[in-house]
Amino acid sequence: MSTISHWLLAFRLRTLPLSISGIIVGASLAAYNGLFKWNVFILAILATLSYQILSNLANDYGDGVKGTDNNERIGPERAIQSGAISPNAMLKAIQINILICILLTVGLIYFAFGTKHFLLTLLFLSLGIIAVISAMRYTMGNSAYGYRGLGDLFVFVFFGLVSVIGCYTLFTKQIDHVVVLPAITIGLLSTGVLNLNNMRDIITDVTANKMTLAVKLGAKRAKKYHLFLIISAIITSTLYGILYYNSPLNFIFFVAYIPLILHVKKVIKIESPKAYDPELKKLALSTFLLAILLAIGHLL
Repeated sequence: MSTISHWLLAFRLRTLPLSISGIIVGASLAAYNGLFKWNVFILAILATLSYQILSNLANDYGDGVKGTDNNERIGPERAIQSGAISPNAMLKAIQINILICILLTVGLIYFAFGTKHFLLTLLFLSLGIIAVISAMRYTMGNSAYGYRGLGDLFVFVFFGLVSVIGCYTLFTKQIDHVVVLPAITIGLLSTGVLNLNNMRDIITDVTANKMTLAVKLGAKRAKKYHLFLIISAIITSTLYGILYYNSPLNFIFFVAYIPLILHVKKVIKIESPKAYDPELKKLALSTFLLAILLAIGHLL
């Protein structure tokens, strides 16, 4: 019988800080322009967390029923894999989570746009629907895009572009050039977390015919791709700091480069897939740290 602790493990709480990194950055950019609203910010955080949890539950279900999560898998044991939560119970939880996502999204849109801005309301409702479908279709179904090497693209778009630019638009009702480089930065680092996960699972994914981008590239090229993602994120954020410079305090986010550079050095030396697992948490928290410092530096 599943317990609260089993469900908390299924929620994968360690992934949640990464999911709200883009919201923090987008909100800070809006706050700099004097357009911040606490109710919109809180609802944006809650909606984003609900989508992330939905993605985690759907991923557990999809990989669990397909047999991708098995005893040979590296990393934390999943709920269905361990038998702690049945597929039927997981499916019911997914359905409840979808309802929560819808309610939070509708509430967010209402407090952001009210009864005005019809086109933006329609756009964000559409994004909400696409986000729900994308969260589920990553591993669920016969044509799951995560099994066809498209996960990286979706993570970059939703965790980076949609998260940062979308959050900024909720406050400002418009898109400005200032959000582009931060959105790309968060997107690249978030994609790096997924790629790290896929490099860890590359052996078992091949066996399960889960053709992630890491599987398609192969171990060596997947590592080069990973270094490209992290280094590119450092370059785009540095460029952002230079282009929108106001004071030396803007560059406080450079502190986050320390763990990122240490991470890059570690990844270069890794030879065993198992050694990638500890780096997942480090990269996710480094991304979260960068987001917070980027926000603070922009507001100071």
